[in-house]
Amino acid sequence: MARLINIGFGNVVNSDKIVAVVSPDAAPVKRMVQSVKGSNSLVDATQGRKTKAVIVMSDDHLILSALQPETIARRFGEAYDFEDRGEGHE
Repeated sequence: MARLINIGFGNVVNSDKIVAVVSPDAAPVKRMVQSVKGSNSLVDATQGRKTKAVIVMSDDHLILSALQPETIARRFGEAYDFEDRGEGHE
């Protein structure tokens, strides 16, 4: 079952398709973002704020977020922990 993870400002992503959540500061990540800039493979979910995380998706999309990678990772973990304990089922 697909779980949606909030990546800030009401934007959500399908957690089943997340490959990695990385900092945008590393040179390889900057090159990845530059290579898809201007295409439909880049989704800017920062709402005009500074990019603090790049989410790499399994379908070759990159998503820019204004949240720290640690925050997204924590939300990802909480969503799966919540489901695993059976609290997400009615």
